[in-house]
Amino acid sequence: MRVNDPEVIRRILQQARTIAVVGLSSKPTRPSYGVARYLQAEGYRIIPVNPNEARVLGERAYARLSEVPERIDVVTIFRRSDAVLPIVEEAIRIGAWAVWMQEGVVNEEAARRAREAGLLVVMNRCMLKEHRKLAMPSRGETALRPHA
Repeated sequence: MRVNDPEVIRRILQQARTIAVVGLSSKPTRPSYGVARYLQAEGYRIIPVNPNEARVLGERAYARLSEVPERIDVVTIFRRSDAVLPIVEEAIRIGAWAVWMQEGVVNEEAARRAREAGLLVVMNRCMLKEHRKLAMPSRGETALRPHA
């Protein structure tokens, strides 16, 4: 599947349970905080990954993906584009099945490497905006919402 395929976006948002947020800041004014808070409120398990944080949104923060003691489905990245490749390589090593580079984050080499390893890839898209576009039911709601 290609990068940013609408079916890939839908699949990630429907099937993901645990999302590691690389670059998650505890500052409420930062985009990473707003997106992670929204996803957490929608029922996703958020794991902060930032060596400069101890706790964010009530969750223990980890310095790197490899330190997280539980399974991660999706790694969403709030870092500079030139810092993405090592994060994607680590996502591959830990067995994540998708990587999501947030709005403004573009790294074609990292996307290619992730796809070659069998991961689903979204690049330069906001997870919050895509979730809202799909009008996904929150994890706490029943899936029996009428279809449009």
